[in-house]
Amino acid sequence: MDNRSAILAAATELLETSPTGDISTRAVGERAGVQQPVIYRLFGDKDSLLAAVVDRGFAEYLAAKRSATPTDDPVADLRHGWDGHTRFALDHPNVYRLMYTPRLASPPRAVREARELLRGVLERVARAGRLAVEPDHAADVVMAANTGVALSLLNRPETDRDPELSARIRDIVLPGILTPDPDAGPTTTSPTVAQAATTLSALLRSNRPESFSRAEFALLTEWLNHLATTTP
Repeated sequence: MDNRSAILAAATELLETSPTGDISTRAVGERAGVQQPVIYRLFGDKDSLLAAVVDRGFAEYLAAKRSATPTDDPVADLRHGWDGHTRFALDHPNVYRLMYTPRLASPPRAVREARELLRGVLERVARAGRLAVEPDHAADVVMAANTGVALSLLNRPETDRDPELSARIRDIVLPGILTPDPDAGPTTTSPTVAQAATTLSALLRSNRPESFSRAEFALLTEWLNHLATTTP
């Protein structure tokens, strides 16, 4: 094992078992069998080391999400993604807290990738006609709510955690960004202009018409995005 891998492994082990959620570079060096200057030469500073630890810790979770086969029900996939996010937080509390802490100067890459994977699911939801708001806005809402409930659970003693809280918050938040389920029964509510624009925009992104020039497609996309974000 090279020095970088040994340092990351040592730092991950120490972080996972730390009662305070913090580690020292001295302890990492001792566990990895390297001097502290080696750590700073490879990672620059402690914050960069911690960001790398988060990326390493979140890698398995993200790999599973990347390799997951999408089902025919993107809304169900969205719900499962929420549950998986919360489960990871509870299984790896120190890594998760560090992932979303404002103390790191450079946010871990895992934060950005998690959002990109979520947005991919929301694109599928939009193409199915089930997304009521523009995908980027929906991603912001879901990430904020899912992260918030996960951190709220982690901030409580394990004995005081409500195991159903995340699911209840999920079932409150997701209907706010989704259109009514057509399988739930007849509805008298017609799709709004914003909902229709969101669906059409997603369909066009997934299958761009060849008859449109680049400029025409860009203009149409701009109009649709404007309708999706400004029309009630």
